[in-house]
Amino acid sequence: MNICRTLGCLLLLAGCGTSGGWSKPGIDAAATARDYEECQTLARTAVRVDAEIDQDILASRSSDLQRSEIVRNQTGRMQETTRNRGDALIASCMRAKGFTPPR
Repeated sequence: MNICRTLGCLLLLAGCGTSGGWSKPGIDAAATARDYEECQTLARTAVRVDAEIDQDILASRSSDLQRSEIVRNQTGRMQETTRNRGDALIASCMRAKGFTPPR
């Protein structure tokens, strides 16, 4: 319901600067990390709009439901959906670059 939650969700997509276990024959770890970072950046950009829309929806409804468990549940679901979409975008990007997903 504030920008901190939105940024927190986006930061989850940032990971720890690793390549997430993706691999591609003939590509070293540094190149893999660069490609993974590029895919993360694309995903963060794509889900930023969704996260901001979710934030606006919750902000507009928070006055009547502020103390309600419904708001907390809805916030969690929206963050999970955004995180899952970001993960799917990263996976799609890495596959398009010829990488094999982690096992």
